[in-house]
Amino acid sequence: MSFAPNPRRRPQPHRPPLGLYPMELSRDLRVDSVSRLEPNEPRAVDAAGTAADAVAAMRQWNIGSLLVTEFGRVVGIFTERDLLVRVLAPGLPLDTPVRRCMTPNPVTVSPKDSVRTAIKRMQKGGYRHLPVVDEAGRPVGVLSARRVVHYLVEHFPGLVFNLPPEPDRYPAEPEGP
Repeated sequence: MSFAPNPRRRPQPHRPPLGLYPMELSRDLRVDSVSRLEPNEPRAVDAAGTAADAVAAMRQWNIGSLLVTEFGRVVGIFTERDLLVRVLAPGLPLDTPVRRCMTPNPVTVSPKDSVRTAIKRMQKGGYRHLPVVDEAGRPVGVLSARRVVHYLVEHFPGLVFNLPPEPDRYPAEPEGP
């Protein structure tokens, strides 16, 4: 396959690359709110519960993180990593209070915050989940990295859906007659 110009070939109109509209994405990241991403339903346990209660809830709902609440407000987050690092690794019993092994004061976003703000907070802290809370600190959802990725794919469908399975491999000869 040659990339040299062919004088017999009809000139093709200039088109932007598939799905590449950085100005539109940049604007949407600033304008669209977190609520546009439809965060997952908040799943929570009470801070007075035990790690065993949290693990049972995570298994029941098939999720990897739980919000920890006290008097209806988010005071922490309990993740699979917290279970491994703060409970199992030190050899603590599962009846340890979840308050002792949660990540306290998690970084949160408001439903009115921009998608850009949420992405920056996730990136800065290396978080896969962000609690979405209202003005009073009550949980209204959980924003996952998966939801953010789906949002980004909406802006680049041509590019994402037309990727070859192995983008670095090229056929030795062109296909067809």
